[in-house]
Amino acid sequence: QVQLVESGGGMVQAGGSLRLSCVASGSIFSINLMAWYRQVPGQQREYVASITSGGRTDYSNAVKGRFTISRDIDKNTVYLQMSGLNVEDTAVYYCYAETARAVDFGRGTRVTVSS
Repeated sequence: QVQLVESGGGMVQAGGSLRLSCVASGSIFSINLMAWYRQVPGQQREYVASITSGGRTDYSNAVKGRFTISRDIDKNTVYLQMSGLNVEDTAVYYCYAETARAVDFGRGTRVTVSS
């Protein structure tokens, strides 16, 4: 099992930037992929971006060109650099890790973008 702890959320004005962090612990050597999801209350959890163990990245169309996912292997940390934020990006952002046996989510960090 993998434990995930997110940080870096907060309130920002439209057009601003934030960087989210996700520290992984536990069975980190079995992780195949890490990702970020987000959820607005009353709506389904939405995929944002992912990075594989080989470093391949992928983005949803909603954030492509504005968000960047990266990792620091030595720190067991995945980042989500968010730029050009708009009010539609307001959500709770969850870190996700996938192994051959299971998937895990963190508890989330809230991002609020004001107009």
